[in-house]
Amino acid sequence: MSPTPDDTAAHTHTWLDDMQGFVIGAVLSSLGVALFSAGGLMTSGTAGLAFLLHYLTGLGVGLLFILVNLPFFALAFWRMGWVFAAKSFVAVTLLGVLVEVQPHIFKIAVINPLYAAIAGGLVLGMGALALVRHGGSLGGVNILAVYLQQTRGLRAGKLQMAVDACITIAAIIVLPLEKVAYSVLGAVLLGAVLAINHKPGRYMGV
Repeated sequence: MSPTPDDTAAHTHTWLDDMQGFVIGAVLSSLGVALFSAGGLMTSGTAGLAFLLHYLTGLGVGLLFILVNLPFFALAFWRMGWVFAAKSFVAVTLLGVLVEVQPHIFKIAVINPLYAAIAGGLVLGMGALALVRHGGSLGGVNILAVYLQQTRGLRAGKLQMAVDACITIAAIIVLPLEKVAYSVLGAVLLGAVLAINHKPGRYMGV
């Protein structure tokens, strides 16, 4: 079956489209983070880096998350325009608020770490995909990955997968080896969702 023009043409989103996409993306992403946390795993991306630095320095995760993201937001504003930078900032803020609020709304009492890695990686990947398709990102490496895909033709998902895996492997400093292995699996699945579903020329919302 031949693809229709709508399969490859960019779709213009209204502000309402973007708003619902951001809410869905942030909710899915926060659920992914909750699954990783409940399984005692390391999250990926700048959130994972913030957790790693928190364990090493004792500084607050929220403060570290903001500081780690600042250079990437500068890149977004400088190279990708204020609209993308603003959308990414909104997405990161939404995710941060939801992650802080979630423990007061529900708790995951029992979860197998293997399931936490698989479900967490897939759900977080779908959340990131929703945000990217509406012109935003989860900040950090995701901004760099989207920028390199748009300017150098590199696959955002593959770059995200590689960097996330490196950050997660570094968790061996603070986590048992078994949990590190599960965390790597989650990071790989997250990147796979983006690599498979976010390709040049395939549904790029603007």
